[in-house]
Amino acid sequence: MSTPGPTTARQVADRYVEAACDLDPILATSLGTRPDDDRLPDSSPAGLEAEAALLRETLAELDRVMAADPALEDDPVERRCARLLRERLGAELAAHEAGEGYRSLSNLFSPVHAVRQVFSLMPASTEEDWAVIARRMARVPEAYRGFQESLEEGSRRRLLVAPRQVRTVVSQLDEWLLVPYFNGFVANGPESLSAELHEAARAADQAVAEMRDYLRDVYGPRTEGTPDAVGRERYALAARRWTGSDLGAGSGLEDAYAWGWSEHRRILAEQRTEAEKVLPGSTPMEAMRWLGVNGPAVEGVEEVRERLQAMMDQAIAALDGTHFDLAEPVRRVEAMIAPPGSAAAPYYTRPAQDFSRPGRTWLPTLGRIRFPLWDLVSIWYHEGVPGHHLQLAQWAYVSKQLSTYQTSLGSVGANVEGWALYAERLMDELGYFSDPGERLGYLDAQQLRSVRVVIDIGMHLGLPIPDDAEGTLADHRGRPWTPDLARAFLGENSGADLAFLDSELVRYLGIPGQAISYKLGERAWLAGRAAAEQARGAAFDLKAWHMAALSQGSLGLDDLADELSAL
Repeated sequence: MSTPGPTTARQVADRYVEAACDLDPILATSLGTRPDDDRLPDSSPAGLEAEAALLRETLAELDRVMAADPALEDDPVERRCARLLRERLGAELAAHEAGEGYRSLSNLFSPVHAVRQVFSLMPASTEEDWAVIARRMARVPEAYRGFQESLEEGSRRRLLVAPRQVRTVVSQLDEWLLVPYFNGFVANGPESLSAELHEAARAADQAVAEMRDYLRDVYGPRTEGTPDAVGRERYALAARRWTGSDLGAGSGLEDAYAWGWSEHRRILAEQRTEAEKVLPGSTPMEAMRWLGVNGPAVEGVEEVRERLQAMMDQAIAALDGTHFDLAEPVRRVEAMIAPPGSAAAPYYTRPAQDFSRPGRTWLPTLGRIRFPLWDLVSIWYHEGVPGHHLQLAQWAYVSKQLSTYQTSLGSVGANVEGWALYAERLMDELGYFSDPGERLGYLDAQQLRSVRVVIDIGMHLGLPIPDDAEGTLADHRGRPWTPDLARAFLGENSGADLAFLDSELVRYLGIPGQAISYKLGERAWLAGRAAAEQARGAAFDLKAWHMAALSQGSLGLDDLADELSAL
């Protein structure tokens, strides 16, 4: 007996989620479904083609369903779901047709990293959990060989990443091998599975070494001469994937660049005022350096983890019932220390859809044991509460009212990062940065996101440096951005340490379009709230607006501000 076909956009979307999880089991692990699935995705050319075929089939099915029932457009949830699914899958298909999967190597998002990270998301409480881990870990060599096949196909097509990305990933893999990651991971496994776990770990660590050697000795030399900048066409394609908007049309990218520069100048003026409060007579950079040495700090890795956990717990207690109404599962979030070899930026991993795994924030220590607090407070409001955790955990909570797709796989970077940046600003609005040092840290975080817009677009499109540039850039006004100039500009406008800034530059060059999603997303969130406040006047309820906004699921920038203004 055949299964009835979908009749709504949400049914199409959720059928796609199931099919996508069949092809990429890491997605299922992220969602907290299929705990017994011990497979890893096929990142070979055949696997990439299978994913593209699913995209085409799903888009055709969506068109059929929407044409069969025009009334679906009158249902706000169905309309949003259909628009999201069409835009997201269309963007992914365009990237596939451009061959991006054959050069998917960077210091943060790539199959190399996904295959390792999935083990930190898997259940590890019972003997059966560990048996699944052992079986999946034994598949790591096969998964890495498949990715190598795609890089080989990319080489054949002359679709290569820049040498900077290869060198960075090789360095990361070196770090994974210093204290072999997989061997360390299985150390806490049950004694009954010790032999199986250690054999799988040995093979997985060996696969890491082979991947490193392949990238360093075979693939890397082929990439010599490949430019860091990807150019307008590839950049517009990538920016659409991260923002849900066709910024490449008309002057959209140039307009975003100019706006990013104006934000940089606005925030710089505010930083100068705040720096005067921290250290009279100082520049913002001098004040931030002073805070790094003389400001409050936490000594010890476990101690800083506990401090970050306490900060999120306190934020939940203070904001719940006043600016948010949080369901009990959403109130749980865990602070974690990132494993060695991670990129330098803190990050968040979302909860399982059924909350069997909580949302988690991750702090890369980069070998440090002392952690100044001036620049940590704002970023943990961003990564944890009320930032990523409140949005993505709320999405999981309402997923049954929407669709799994709208609350997970359909995430748009600009929506998610825009909310997290809005959350930092909200905490400033609510007076949480009364300490001048912590407020300078908040402004430093805001400045970094503005600088990202400028140099990400500027480097990849070769745009001219503005005429009012200061510092190192003053002698280069009107000339195109280069990675060296971008790094110098970062260093003059961010209080972060050198290792973080070096990692950031590699990230912008290797993941074009991602860096602009934060600030452009925040702009949409602020515009949507402002329009809703204006429309409702004295009747506007910020708490109710927050919860409605967080409960509508993912949207791209082409829809976000309009949908927010109508709440």
